[in-house]
Amino acid sequence: MTDLWHHGDKDLAPGLVDLAVNVRQPRTPQWLVDAVVGDADWAAYPDPEPARLAIARHHGVEAAMVLPTAGAAEAFTLIARAVPGTSLVVHPQFTEPEAALLAAGREPQRHVLRPDDDFRLDPTVVPPADLTVVGNPTNPTAVLHAAADLEALPAGVLVVDEAFLDAVPGEPESLIAPSMPGRLVVRSLTKTWALAGLRAGYVVGDPALIAALERQQPPWSVSTPAVRAMLACLTPRARAEAAGLAAEAATHRRDLASRLTALGLHPVPGAAPFVLVDTVSNGMGSRRDTPRNAPHTGHDPIPLLTAGPRRALAQRGFAVRRGETFPGLGPSWVRLAVRTPEVHERLVEALRQLGVGR
Repeated sequence: MTDLWHHGDKDLAPGLVDLAVNVRQPRTPQWLVDAVVGDADWAAYPDPEPARLAIARHHGVEAAMVLPTAGAAEAFTLIARAVPGTSLVVHPQFTEPEAALLAAGREPQRHVLRPDDDFRLDPTVVPPADLTVVGNPTNPTAVLHAAADLEALPAGVLVVDEAFLDAVPGEPESLIAPSMPGRLVVRSLTKTWALAGLRAGYVVGDPALIAALERQQPPWSVSTPAVRAMLACLTPRARAEAAGLAAEAATHRRDLASRLTALGLHPVPGAAPFVLVDTVSNGMGSRRDTPRNAPHTGHDPIPLLTAGPRRALAQRGFAVRRGETFPGLGPSWVRLAVRTPEVHERLVEALRQLGVGR
């Protein structure tokens, strides 16, 4: 059964190499810590307005199109409460949007993309809905959908989760624009800047929808430390550093994908700083390469991996994000955070020892 409330941090354990959580840095940069806590006055109630203005300048939009939030998770809760009507979530993707809709007493429809299509979006087959949620690049597949395909979705209100787009060089295919009728884009500072514990994110979109979300937001939801972090992450220095981190991640992603391919696996083509791969192999490649009605070949998947490789990899020192908690994936799928070539080499050797691949 899909566990919508499971997240990668639950797959961690002391002493394991963390490939389960998609935070790009092991610790928050010291300059960012200093910006958050230096000369801090936390006695007054927080004011998110400086962050709103800075975000608006950064994206070239009006301030009325921006709402700072306590991370992307709060944004999905506000959206679930503020945007009425039928709802649809494109899966596999980050499960928090569907969880938020369920918590709001709604029953979202699912549109599940297929692995044999490399989880690519075809807007012509997606059912219409008053509210549609999709990730770009999508977590966990890392697929970067074309902006034109997103715009073609039959949605009254389209919500695009761009939490990982700042980790893609050049931030291509973003829907953030000076005019965004019926559109909302959710962003997060967590991934690039290792701020998961601070809860810093924001929404950009249609001013009327932003106002509706703000009416649902509790007072002082965005803390003073989060506001200061948002301001610090949008300075020219921070933006240059983020661009460097994104370029490095792209290089390291290619390294991990190529190593998995050499092992005989078929990592999903993508752009985000993580890789989704099916670890089940019948000696001739992934199940995704087998025609849907192909006869049985006599090569059954390895039982250990059919049950999921997470525990076996943990025994070899690696924490990976399990796949079965994402709608549309099974236990043989894992999401691997991009790290360094040295870590990738050790991971692939552990997979080889488990009999994964050719």
